Amino acid sequence: MEKQSIQQIEQQLAVIKDHDDPFIALIEIDDRKGVQQLLRRWKRKKEQEKQLHDKFIEMNSYETKYRLQGYNLIAGVDEVGRGPLAGPVVAAAVILPDGFFLPGIDDSKKLSEKKREEYEEIIKREAVAISVAMIDAEEIDQINIYESTKKAMGAAIASLNPLPEFLLIDAMKLDTPFPTEAIIKGDAKSISIAAASIIAKTARDRLMKELSLLYPLYGFEKNMGYGTKTHIDAIMKNGITPYHRKSFAPVKDFV
Repeated sequence: MEKQSIQQIEQQLAVIKDHDDPFIALIEIDDRKGVQQLLRRWKRKKEQEKQLHDKFIEMNSYETKYRLQGYNLIAGVDEVGRGPLAGPVVAAAVILPDGFFLPGIDDSKKLSEKKREEYEEIIKREAVAISVAMIDAEEIDQINIYESTKKAMGAAIASLNPLPEFLLIDAMKLDTPFPTEAIIKGDAKSISIAAASIIAKTARDRLMKELSLLYPLYGFEKNMGYGTKTHIDAIMKNGITPYHRKSFAPVKDFV
């Protein structure tokens, strides 16, 4: 039988999912260098997919545990923006449906901007409910960042429709009428918290990019309000904006 071209083999590999497929055994004995390169690349891709699948199953363990206890509406809750010198702290609460499947979902800080936006679209399309709440810089200065974070989380939870039956919260104990579990580094351990992390991060980043159009000297579209050297230099040179946190050092030195 005439050998397939390398392009034909590449096209066929693109649709093969199983290592036990007879076609894999066939091309393993093909001594062409290009074919073996394709095969190695295919095996690497399948191994990466398996790792992402296995991690997803592991990150779904909290949701599985509580669904087995009778809870169906399980909300993940997370926040972003506790550390920046400017902009709000943002919390999100997300209820994912049973059977939600998105291998690769993770703590938003571990994902590229492109991947966060890709996952955000999937989460918004498939989630049972999503809510986002923001506490601005002025209120952060009034009640402190810890209380602001709790308030944002509480507001996000209260705005969910439908309301949750159980909460998985990233490392924060909240006074809430719902049963909860606080998980240290939960955004890397629970798919629901990871989803909330992604929703909160993309919402805050979008806002900071909008603020950068009003205040282009501070580079908010790049630093997202965090205290980079160029951001601090801009404060020293131009003063602060209404979106800077006056209770945070070194901003308070320029008030």
